Amino acid sequence: MLGRNVVDLPCSRDARRHYPVIHQALEQHGSWQGELVEARKNGELYPQWLQLNVVRDTRGNISHIVGFFADLSARRESEERMRYLTHYDELTGLANRSLFRERLREAHQRMRQGGRSLALVHINLDRFKLLNDSLGHDVADQLLQKMARRLVNALPEADTIARLSGDEFAVLFDAYGSLSSLTRVATRLSAKLRLPITVEGHELVVSASMGISMLPDSAREIPALISQANIAMQHAKHLGGNNFQFYTASLQASTLERLQLENQLRKAVEERQLKVFYQPKLCLATGRLNAAEALVRWDHPDLGRVPPGDFIGLAEEIGLIGPIGEFVLRQACWQACEWQRQGLPAIRVSVNLSVHQLRQGKLVSLVRSVLEETGLAPHFLELELTESHLLDSVEHIVSTFQQLRDLGVKLAIDDFGTGYSSLSYLKRIPVDYVKIDQAFIRGLSEGGADAAITRAIIAMAHGLSLKVVAEGVEHPGQLAFLKEQKCDEVQGYLISRPVEAEGLAALLRAETL
Repeated sequence: MLGRNVVDLPCSRDARRHYPVIHQALEQHGSWQGELVEARKNGELYPQWLQLNVVRDTRGNISHIVGFFADLSARRESEERMRYLTHYDELTGLANRSLFRERLREAHQRMRQGGRSLALVHINLDRFKLLNDSLGHDVADQLLQKMARRLVNALPEADTIARLSGDEFAVLFDAYGSLSSLTRVATRLSAKLRLPITVEGHELVVSASMGISMLPDSAREIPALISQANIAMQHAKHLGGNNFQFYTASLQASTLERLQLENQLRKAVEERQLKVFYQPKLCLATGRLNAAEALVRWDHPDLGRVPPGDFIGLAEEIGLIGPIGEFVLRQACWQACEWQRQGLPAIRVSVNLSVHQLRQGKLVSLVRSVLEETGLAPHFLELELTESHLLDSVEHIVSTFQQLRDLGVKLAIDDFGTGYSSLSYLKRIPVDYVKIDQAFIRGLSEGGADAAITRAIIAMAHGLSLKVVAEGVEHPGQLAFLKEQKCDEVQGYLISRPVEAEGLAALLRAETL
């Protein structure tokens, strides 16, 4: 381009439109710089930075013009991306926390001006950290993307859907209709999020805990609205997840109590306030006690006996279920050996597993170590896993259970019939026992559906060479029905309530008389 007149150089309409200004600046100041929209050879427009400086001869006349230009396309794309990331979540494409708060402030302003109302739904995926730790970040990220799409598809009436952090989402409803309409929306959303989802060959069922707060019903200002939705969500999670809760004033006090209980539970583990009780199982073929389920109990020095339902879920949330589970396992194995040393009939002890113990990847080595330390023969130990936990990672559970079975340990699926597991899992997962949930046993005396389901589970399990244990047997009529259906073992208050080790020893001793 050396020697050519700058006016004759190919340029876009934008550059030609700026030419008078450029010419004037060069004449008056000897230089010009600025951004122009230029055209490539193929006609594509792009941003260009142009800097021009005049060079004069000895007489002061312009001899030529030196120009420098740079393609700003990459810089503009980077700036656009930065602007996008300022307001949107990179992984899911949803609004981020910053944009959500901005939308919330705008909705709040409209509410104050027009007497409208708004609702905030705080959503937290249940047990997501476990999935992330066990399946890896790539699978977890894909899961988050799919769950985000489900949120968008399930909530066309939502004004803003945002990802706040990790596995937390928020939904803003500007001018919601009524409490009943919010209930219908939350019910529909909970059901759709819970549907099985496949990620890289893993079939997963991911539920959510949701908390709902409203302006002006439950709060007046935005900070209170956000805090109350979070409190309600935490309460939903404490209730076991897979549900939604509306904020109420009583939840505030409940949250404080929960924090106090958390501190007390940590202290209980450190100070060995936990005990192991045993609920015997009766073999229907022999009429004798042949097993006992180990159950953890907490005797608080001030509160007295704390119900398991009040602290087991909490222990899972705050990472104490691992130490508690190991304590119960060691104590149960030691106690089973101690009963044998006392000359009592040898029985199995069954210990409940938490999904956290499975995810840590140390369960097999822990069980092997405890068996070696206590001297308990492996076939006298039974490990139980709740059916709903089978859906977290079937492949991992199959592998872990196979290693446990290779040790000689007995395995059981607890609460069978209450979850969403496929019956094909019974063929894949190496188990020895199926435990029928007490919800079905409770209605046996009335006949009908519960009796039909119980009959079908027993027949199916026996067809797969599995033994069946019925939980929650409290009445002679239930026992008679289970005997007739050839159920293998039963447990419940009709047989015995959970008792301390000395109490179970007395029951075993009575059978030898």
